[in-house]
Amino acid sequence: MSAESTKDRILEVLEADAKASYAEIAERAGVSKPTVRKYINELEEEGVVVGYSADVDPKKLSGQSIAIVGISVESDSYVTATNELTDLDAVKTLYTSSGDHMLMAEVRAQDGDALGEVIRESILGIEGVTAAHPSFLQERLK
Repeated sequence: MSAESTKDRILEVLEADAKASYAEIAERAGVSKPTVRKYINELEEEGVVVGYSADVDPKKLSGQSIAIVGISVESDSYVTATNELTDLDAVKTLYTSSGDHMLMAEVRAQDGDALGEVIRESILGIEGVTAAHPSFLQERLK
C-alpha cells in the first residue's frame, strides 16, 4: 500500500469522526497507532488538517441561528476585508469561493434577528464589502 493511500484512509476516518481515538482510526484505516500519529502530525504540519470541530444540526441548536453568507468584496479591499471578517466572533468559518461570491462565511448568532444585525452592521459595515447574501440553515440532512 502506498503512503498516500494510507494518508487518505486516515483523513477519511478523521473527516467522518474527528473525535475518534488513534486506536479507532488505526482500526478503521487498517494501520498501527504509531502510523496514525505520524500521518496526523504530517497532515497538521502540511496544513491539510487545520482544526477539529463538531457538526451541528441547526434545527436542534437552542439559542443560536446559523447562516451561510455569500460575501462580495471590492478587489482593492480584499485583504483588509478578509482580515476584518476573520476577526468577527460571529464568523465561525470563512472560505474563498469561485462561485457567485468571492467569500462564503458560516455566521452564527443568538437568533435570526441577531444574525441579521451581524450581517447588516458588522459584515456590510466593513469597508469594501459590497454585498452579503445569507442562506439560513434550517435542518441538517446528512
